[in-house]
Amino acid sequence: MLENIINRVSCGRLTAPEPSAEQLELLFQAALRAPDHKGIKPWQYIVFSGEEQLNQLADLYLQASLLVEPDLEESKRVRILSLPHRAPMVIVAVAKSRNHEKVPHIEEVLSAGAGVQNLLLGAYDLGYGAYWRSGPLCFNPHLKTLLGLEQEDTMVGFIYLGTPSIALKAKPVPEVKDFVRFGLD
Repeated sequence: MLENIINRVSCGRLTAPEPSAEQLELLFQAALRAPDHKGIKPWQYIVFSGEEQLNQLADLYLQASLLVEPDLEESKRVRILSLPHRAPMVIVAVAKSRNHEKVPHIEEVLSAGAGVQNLLLGAYDLGYGAYWRSGPLCFNPHLKTLLGLEQEDTMVGFIYLGTPSIALKAKPVPEVKDFVRFGLD
């Protein structure tokens, strides 16, 4: 397990097939094991796969973008419509605000992020490629509304899943000493 964690890399070049229904169930089981203060389960995942659903997501991306910038150039419109088609499956990962008096929203966001990491690790373990994207659409309040989310919810990213269309390149493992201190020395 630790070897897969240490060696996991993102892959932005993805093609079919995407995870099967059974594999997706396993990935979500892993995601739902994220640390969760007070057991409030502050997660939601919205899955788009197949041409029809990816086109639906593309349309939502464009609608939300036009609400921010009505005079959006044609080249930007075309680019926005292409975004979901970079993978056969896109999962919108959301930190749901549970408004718990003892759990600040930042902890809900951190929990959702931990869930995404579990999902990414699971995908890597199953031989799939994944890429966690954000960008302006992730912070677009109109997209939240179009996705049926509440404004106090936080989209933590768009998870692109599929089969790598390129060889995954190993990355150098960072030196622990550059990121870890022991005590105040």
